[in-house]
Amino acid sequence: MRLRLTEYTPRLGPHQHRIVRPRTPLRHTSLSAPQPIGLLLGDHDGLNRLAGLFSFAACSRRTIVHVPLRDGVPPDEGWGERVDLVLAHHDAGLRASKWPELRRRLIHGTPLTVRTDEARTARDAEAWRARQGRADTREELRHATHARTFFLFGTRDVFAQTATDLAYAAGWGPHQKHAAEGHMAFMTALTLAEPPGTGGHPLEVDICYKPYPPYVHFRRPGERASRPRRPAAAP
Repeated sequence: MRLRLTEYTPRLGPHQHRIVRPRTPLRHTSLSAPQPIGLLLGDHDGLNRLAGLFSFAACSRRTIVHVPLRDGVPPDEGWGERVDLVLAHHDAGLRASKWPELRRRLIHGTPLTVRTDEARTARDAEAWRARQGRADTREELRHATHARTFFLFGTRDVFAQTATDLAYAAGWGPHQKHAAEGHMAFMTALTLAEPPGTGGHPLEVDICYKPYPPYVHFRRPGERASRPRRPAAAP
């Protein structure tokens, strides 16, 4: 997949960061943080581009991916306050508390176009699934919420697995039974590492598909578009 991004290199103290975000917004995609269950709701374009952004994040250990989602079209379903999304590797040196200051420095960006490697993403995701079957290995997404932003911290393989989950939701969401009526369809969920003091309650983000209105124009993949009838000739 080809991703059109904007790249920023702000400096905060002695450290310089590389931050990228989509050049055009994901207008019909929204996110609410888990309390204890969050919701990622998107159309085909939004979920598909998010899959590409997770795939890019998987292979870019020193790059922070910022996805603004608060200013899109408000969804008519779902729950919770909308937040932005930030992806970063554990060793990227990002602290959630420092994000507001970094975000204010995202002023002069440079256009950047990258291509993701879907074959590599699939291999990395398979490696993650193989390790998760062992009792001594648990690689999960750590998370934090700060300044109306939801942070996901992970490794290459867990980001790759999330990319495949989002690609599945984007590809199969339009086939769901009530998609044509505009209802959201649950596709899968992201399981998150439990922070201390939660009492063992599961934390997750539900991934749901929802087409954008007007729904009368919605067509499932492979479905023929109806053509308007020609008006009858005047007598």
